[in-house]
Amino acid sequence: MTKTKESSKKLDIFNSNDKHIWQFSRVGGVNRVNLESAKDLMALDQLDQKLWTALSCPTFGLEIDSETLKLIDYDNDERIRVPEILAAVKWITSLIKDPNDLLKMSPTLPLSAINDDSEEGKKLLASAKQILLNLGKADQTYISVEETSDTEKIFADTKFNGDGIITDNVSEDETIKTLINHIIQLIGSATDMNGKEGISAEHLEDFYTQCQAYSDWYAKAEADKKNILPFDDKTAESYLALLLIKPKIDDYFLRCRLADFDAESILALNSLNTQYEEISKKNLSTCLDEIAAFPLSKIEVKKPLQLFKGINPAWKEALDTFVNLIIKPISPEKNEMTETEWEEIQNTFKVFNTWQNEKEGSKVEPLGLNYIREQLNNGSKESLLDFIEEDKQLESNTNNIIMVDKLTRYYRDLFLLLKNYVTFYDFYAPGEKAIFQAGSLYIDQRCCDLCIKVSDMNKHNLIAKTSAVCLIYCECTARTKKGKMTIVAALTDGDFDNIEVGRNALFYDRQGDDWDATIVKIIENPISIKQAFWSPYRKFSRFISNQIEKFASSKEKEVESAGMAKIESASLKAEEGIAKSADSTAAAAKQATPPTPFDIGKFVGIFAALSLALGAIGSVLASFFTGFFGLKWWQMPLAILGIILCISCPSMILAWLKLRKRNLAPLLDANGWAINARATINIIFGKTLTHLAKLPENSKLNISDPFVKKKKPFIPILIISLIIIGFGLYLLWYYRIINF
Repeated sequence: MTKTKESSKKLDIFNSNDKHIWQFSRVGGVNRVNLESAKDLMALDQLDQKLWTALSCPTFGLEIDSETLKLIDYDNDERIRVPEILAAVKWITSLIKDPNDLLKMSPTLPLSAINDDSEEGKKLLASAKQILLNLGKADQTYISVEETSDTEKIFADTKFNGDGIITDNVSEDETIKTLINHIIQLIGSATDMNGKEGISAEHLEDFYTQCQAYSDWYAKAEADKKNILPFDDKTAESYLALLLIKPKIDDYFLRCRLADFDAESILALNSLNTQYEEISKKNLSTCLDEIAAFPLSKIEVKKPLQLFKGINPAWKEALDTFVNLIIKPISPEKNEMTETEWEEIQNTFKVFNTWQNEKEGSKVEPLGLNYIREQLNNGSKESLLDFIEEDKQLESNTNNIIMVDKLTRYYRDLFLLLKNYVTFYDFYAPGEKAIFQAGSLYIDQRCCDLCIKVSDMNKHNLIAKTSAVCLIYCECTARTKKGKMTIVAALTDGDFDNIEVGRNALFYDRQGDDWDATIVKIIENPISIKQAFWSPYRKFSRFISNQIEKFASSKEKEVESAGMAKIESASLKAEEGIAKSADSTAAAAKQATPPTPFDIGKFVGIFAALSLALGAIGSVLASFFTGFFGLKWWQMPLAILGIILCISCPSMILAWLKLRKRNLAPLLDANGWAINARATINIIFGKTLTHLAKLPENSKLNISDPFVKKKKPFIPILIISLIIIGFGLYLLWYYRIINF
């Protein structure tokens, strides 16, 4: 049988219209489908979505290559949905010879696995070989994601790669190279697949549009040079010189007009005595800014501005530039300027100013008018467009190379996603970790394996608290790499005694990097039946301890307050100098003020209340002990056991009910998943998610602790012996065996 016939037969089997027979397993309280063969994968479109474990998951925050998830997410909404899963499965199973290979999750794709019976398969196989050839691995029979995703190396030595972007290596002509670099610098660039900066057709069109606009704009000045460029090529420079000195010249003529209005103001306007006094003691070379604030020149009524003498030294250079560029070309021998002449000079630049405001193509102006017009007329645009078109002709080849990357990623990652999407196989499989498990948290002699990354803690815990799982949120800071993240860890075994906000822990991510973790929030829920049994006694012990601490603290404050009051009183007496008369004053006061009489009624009431309370307590205790000792000897242990159960049973029952309801689904729903089935964490499974500290097998333990308090066994032995003897004598008397 030929290769083609074998493939056709295989596809006929997969494409059979026979109804697929599914196999299910009961896991986590839910019937979950088994994905065990290529037939299962190819029949996924027949599986009722009500039987899928998840219907949506995010493309970020998971322990799977995010680039693979982005390729599956064809609508780019950052969610992987069922139709996208089905499309991915259909695409890759049509491009590999044996879809069963997907279950291997191999990091490399053998070239022989690509189905070259189809036209698309042939193209992808050829592209895969081209990638290996470009990487210098032509003899290699397999390809990996690392190789297909490194486009810079794949296209490093290629002039054209089909992305529509050209770099300066498309031509050996230095003129073309220079032009491309000018466009990159002035217009912008795009990154070519070889990693270099280049230009696209859009950049090229923008450049030549700017060049044409600048040339047309400058042509207006050339057509009306007399009005627009009164000083030829130095018009722009002259205008800048005018703008620099304009504020001071305007100020000078305004002062002259003010002097014409009021002759008495001349003295005040010219007087700078106060300013001179302020700077006279300084180094004047450091006071140029202050000197520049002085008037440009001394004023008089209708006095023309002297251009060469009597000028403020801080403005001498600017005025000389103005004179050389504007005044001398008009009147070389002119030594002064009237206000009327000043207005005329400003009017000379009005048309130029309007033209400047209409400027277009300013992006390319640094290249100069001559260079710009040369590029518009030498055919360089057509040459660059030809290069871009030649590059685009390879677009299909480039797309195929990109599709090889997609194929390689699907071959490696798709089944991993299916195991954690269609069914939660990895979560419930011993020794495996689901893609949503971010790592392990070590705290209080335990390791928590159910740790999930959280993007918004406040939003997350609103939903997560319905999971009935004991949760701790931790802020994590990386040790080996800079970064922060928030995780939520599930406590599913052990106790809760030492878990509190602010405690530090250590988190290891799936790559083995360690992070410093600090508890920032806790959602309390039962952890185990054992913890629930001891919970009432621990709460009672904690209550008694808190009350004792409060009482001791209040007494300490009272003592401190009394002591401070006495110290302050003694200090005041010493300052007032009444130490010698203190005794006599106290005696007089004692005689003058009779002592407060003892209120016998008040104390009788207090003692009566205490007596009633103690009597009631004593009656209860007496009734208890009478009833207890009225039991037969074999009934007494049962009564004690019953009392213990009465105290602990409610807590244990409530814990058992909550532990049965522990559900992973709210934790994932709060992270953007759409979980379609319960993901129960029962007591037995919970013990596999939180590992308690225990000594290694066959280890030896030295129980002789040098720091343990030395015990005196004879004292407890004596006490216990006396209790047993007393209890025995009581029983003998109670049952009339002996009489006292």
